[in-house]
Amino acid sequence: MALGEDELTGLADRRNFLAVLRRQVVFANDRRNVLALIVMDVDGFSRINATHGFDFGDQVLRHLAVLLKGVGRPGDHTARIGGDRFALLLPRVLNSGHAELAVQKLQRLLDVPFQVGEHQVRLAATVGVALCPQHATHPDYLLRLAEKALVSARAAGINCAVSPDGGETLDLAEFWDIEIELDGALNRGELAMHYQPQVRVGDLVPVGVEALMRWTSRTRGAVKPDVFIPIAERSGLIKKLTIWALNTALRQASQWEHPFGEFTVAVNLPPALVAQHDLPDLVENAMKLWGREGIVLVLEITERSLMDSRHSFDILSRLRALGARVSIDDFGTGYSCLAYFKDIPADELKVDRSFVSGLLTDTASVHVSSLIIDLAHRFGLAVVAEGIEDEPTLTALRALGCDTAQGYLFGRPLPSDDLQKWLDGAALAHQGL
Repeated sequence: MALGEDELTGLADRRNFLAVLRRQVVFANDRRNVLALIVMDVDGFSRINATHGFDFGDQVLRHLAVLLKGVGRPGDHTARIGGDRFALLLPRVLNSGHAELAVQKLQRLLDVPFQVGEHQVRLAATVGVALCPQHATHPDYLLRLAEKALVSARAAGINCAVSPDGGETLDLAEFWDIEIELDGALNRGELAMHYQPQVRVGDLVPVGVEALMRWTSRTRGAVKPDVFIPIAERSGLIKKLTIWALNTALRQASQWEHPFGEFTVAVNLPPALVAQHDLPDLVENAMKLWGREGIVLVLEITERSLMDSRHSFDILSRLRALGARVSIDDFGTGYSCLAYFKDIPADELKVDRSFVSGLLTDTASVHVSSLIIDLAHRFGLAVVAEGIEDEPTLTALRALGCDTAQGYLFGRPLPSDDLQKWLDGAALAHQGL
């Protein structure tokens, strides 16, 4: 057996494959080519072992290795990266359609029953696909996204899923140019945190803010978050930006003065970070450095972060043990599942703006918002509604029992100094009541 080769199948093993993946990602980024990563799991493999024996299961894996090699072109890379998990790396493709053609070819080959002696099985596989640079320009993140796409495909009962695109669609040259600029944006002082006020629905007293990152490029001017945040996630820059956001938000919040008592500062956490073991250490360091009595850090996560609930729940529990609170953003638009809801280590739900905007015109939005608020309260969670732009919407949320409101009706995202002025104005207004 050659070094870096899987003993059973003769394919590259996981360690060797990861080294190849890193090299190919570098080549793709340098040469501005598209690289496709396909990750495949055998459906019901444990059942095959239980029914036909482990020797037959080993032969199934060898058979799959042969099929996978047959799908690949000269210059493609195949590997066994887990027990029954395989990977196929396709350099120099044009788009996701080429990767999907390879998947379709594999599925056609799997349609032919596999037989050894008296044992015959019809094999099936679930596949996840991710592309560099469209989905990630960092090798570890590219693999993670392909594996998440596989999990999504299995949950949806389909045989293949492609990692979803994020943000606005950019051509590849524009994507790489923005990534290069973003990498130096912190050092050039181009990034800033803005803060959107949150008020208590009952009496409109300010109770907190959501911290939002802004980028003013020296060459592009203002770059929208839905452009640069997905690029940061795909390129592996998101961790550095999030650490900066945590420290900046807590540092600036520690300087604010107001008479409103406990005040929360919500910082968004990307799904990729929620899965990382060192996240609690990063948060603890920021809290120790900049924490102040009366300022409470809230960490906003999306439902997508909870796909691997056992692992993410452990991380979130550790964060709450530090004194931070956890808020589930855009609740109701992702992977809501009542089976795990009762165990989520969270303090707050945020009603997505898509439901809030329809409160005055759409009966379904009213029902969904009412259900979310009632569900949250039954489990001891607070509820924040975002995207409130008018008084009638605020009145509707008050009638539904919502706790906290956020939106242009109360204030737009503001730099730290302007937020202090807003707090001063709010304090004067409430003193005059």
